Amino acid sequence: MDEQLFFKKLNNLCTSKEIFYFLSSVEVMSDTMASGALQRISEVEVDDNGLKNPGLLEDEVFRALCFQFEFEASKLSSTGLLNAVQALIKLRIDPQSTLMASLLSESKERLGKGLLTAENLCALGESLLELEGPSCATLEQIVNHMQEKDIERWSPREIVMVYKILQVTVREGKQCPNLLNRLNSVTLRTVSQLSPNFVSVILNSLVVLRQTRAVALVTALCKHSVKHVPCFTDHELVNVLEAFLYFGQKVQIFTEALETHVPKSILTMHPQTVSKVMQYCCKTMILSEPIFNAVAEGFISNADRLTTDQIAAYIVPFGTLNYLPPSASSLFRKLETVLHTRLRDFQPHTLLNLLHSCVLIQRYPINFLPKIFSPYFLQKLQAQPPGLNRVVMSQLTQLFLTVTLECPFYEGPKLLSKYQLKAFPMPRSSPDVHLFKRVKTGLLYLLKKRMYFASEVSTPYFYVLDIEIKLDEEGFVLPAAQLEEVHRRIALCVDGQNRFCANSHNLLGEEAIKQRHLQLLGYDVVQIPFFETESLQNTRKMAKYLHKKIFPCTYELSS
Repeated sequence: MDEQLFFKKLNNLCTSKEIFYFLSSVEVMSDTMASGALQRISEVEVDDNGLKNPGLLEDEVFRALCFQFEFEASKLSSTGLLNAVQALIKLRIDPQSTLMASLLSESKERLGKGLLTAENLCALGESLLELEGPSCATLEQIVNHMQEKDIERWSPREIVMVYKILQVTVREGKQCPNLLNRLNSVTLRTVSQLSPNFVSVILNSLVVLRQTRAVALVTALCKHSVKHVPCFTDHELVNVLEAFLYFGQKVQIFTEALETHVPKSILTMHPQTVSKVMQYCCKTMILSEPIFNAVAEGFISNADRLTTDQIAAYIVPFGTLNYLPPSASSLFRKLETVLHTRLRDFQPHTLLNLLHSCVLIQRYPINFLPKIFSPYFLQKLQAQPPGLNRVVMSQLTQLFLTVTLECPFYEGPKLLSKYQLKAFPMPRSSPDVHLFKRVKTGLLYLLKKRMYFASEVSTPYFYVLDIEIKLDEEGFVLPAAQLEEVHRRIALCVDGQNRFCANSHNLLGEEAIKQRHLQLLGYDVVQIPFFETESLQNTRKMAKYLHKKIFPCTYELSS
């Protein structure tokens, strides 16, 4: 039978029984036809749970096919040989059987003689990865042969397979920079042809291979991934998000695609995928209300099925980005219920992160703070990485300040003084250098002397003030160093873009709680946000703006 007609008929068959009946009617088959038949059997009889009908391996037609491959391996074409190997692996044939041993031995012999094409090398590499894992010594030999091939003509499937093999060989300590650079260049020209799976695999490989210099390729893949967002599997989307985070990619249309996809899919998405979406939003400081609202609803529905790490991954970004969804009351009621039933399951640092994120948005975990402040829990925190470093101690101190200032009815144990930080700038809270300089120049113009304001002032209450101005009882400005007769303290918060969510005027949680606490501590908090000062072209305009913000009830500067 003509090969073209054979494959046309074969591909229309949907069960192994139909395939075996059809093969019985074919008097002569080439090895390509025989391996194609094995591949078709594997396609219709193997699903995510494995082999649907193990009995098919005993069928006389199947056994005849296998007999032909086992005893005529040396006569097979390389394509037929390697296609058969891949099909038999998929059908879960014992790797130690004489059939598989014969085919693999023949494949490796041809590899050694340099008889395999690029497509053959990819097929063999894929098979060996499946059978022997990343420690397979033959993979390095395959890579060496690949370097001699004309990479320009490789298909997307071959490109993807080479990335997979390189990913493994690099993990084993082998470097192939020349092949990798050539591969990156060719891939860049084929990005538009790549399927969702191929995009995901290549991005994952680029992360593992640390290809931070392949900027053009990474950017092209990230942009191309936008149209595939609805088509990615959970695993593929996680790979893509990890690549966006690793390479620091921010693509607005990708976020918009997620905003469409996540609300539609939230109840069917794997919790680990939702966790990665929230991690992406949190690390890039993207406050997406459609995503956060959907995740809140997903948490309310599925919280009982989440791991403790997933619970934290869902909730912490709400505090970090200072956002309360419309369903906030139900969300935190559900969180409290989960904590009551599963508190012991949480790792110490996970629990601390979770409860700290709650107080950032004025949700007070009063019932759980006695545990956090207990010496036993603090010892557990210290014993597990990262231990009681300054970030962890700042979270503990902020929890203590919160109950002291915002929850006067709390009567449980307090945080021992040795665990309280005296002063610590929050991780993202360093002032924007350019804006800070402009504000100080404007203040100097306004107040005439530098002695009348202090910058980066440590307070007795843990927080560091960007700028402090002291006033006496009559409202006159005092020298910054003066300690007596201070009636009012003004804390200027010079809020650059780094203190806000991306492309937003929404303060981050750590800055919002700082300003809230400073007010409760008696400071007059004056916010100087970047978006109010961008249009101020000179020092005089800045000084006039500062006068209105700091001294709104006094006469303005003369014109």
